[in-house]
Amino acid sequence: MNTLESVHQRLENIKRETDTGVEFWMAREIQSVLGYDKFDNFENVIQRAITACASSEQESAKHFLETRKKVAIGSGAQVMRKDYFLSRYACYLIAMNGDTAKPHIGIAQTYFAVKTREQEVSEQQGRLDWREKVKQATKELTSAANAAGVKHFGWFHEAGYRGLYNMPLAAIKQRKGLAEGDNLFDHSGLTELAANAFRATQTKEALKARQVRSETKANETHFEIGQTVRKTMEAIGGTMPENLPAQPSIKRIAARKEKQLISPPKEISLPGIDDAIV
Repeated sequence: MNTLESVHQRLENIKRETDTGVEFWMAREIQSVLGYDKFDNFENVIQRAITACASSEQESAKHFLETRKKVAIGSGAQVMRKDYFLSRYACYLIAMNGDTAKPHIGIAQTYFAVKTREQEVSEQQGRLDWREKVKQATKELTSAANAAGVKHFGWFHEAGYRGLYNMPLAAIKQRKGLAEGDNLFDHSGLTELAANAFRATQTKEALKARQVRSETKANETHFEIGQTVRKTMEAIGGTMPENLPAQPSIKRIAARKEKQLISPPKEISLPGIDDAIV
């Protein structure tokens, strides 16, 4: 096994996962793979990485979590030793701030850059899939609302927003820093898209099951279902939808993906910090 394969395999071997499937690494285990003999020297790299994390407007505490654990040093004696839980993004920043004279650093840079890119692509595809689900669910809901006697569809959809977000659409956009002409769902993340898809599908089913034939009743039903979805999110401790941050326009992601499909493949290049965010 060559050096490249060896480093990649060692990084895979020491990778851990939380109960929810989130990947993380331990600093002292990463230290040896990257070729640092002393933790004091390696911690200097960690501190530079933490500074870089803050500069990229990320909350460093979410990526670098300091911990201490007892370690046996012989004769039954134990000492407390500092360590860090590191996210994939933290490891990427550490590799980028490491001593480039060490050959393992360059290999680690490639490894974590590719891993962060894979994660980004996966999340982007998830947004594209859920955006399409919301679009289809809204189309079917509008059809069901029409059958229920709705004539003013703006009012009808507004009732759903008020139920789910506890505020009208204009206020939602303002809270998220979106322009008046922006489409809310084009700037929604996975959680927000899933909540809206659920709101739309369940309202459609309720209109049919209750045999609603009144515009007023249809609006009330949409508001009620929106509130029910909101209460469900609150009950499980989730972030309320109006507090979920706006995401970059999904149209940019779709355009980028289409370009990749029609463009010849290129060599893998290291992404910038903004592209490497976990």
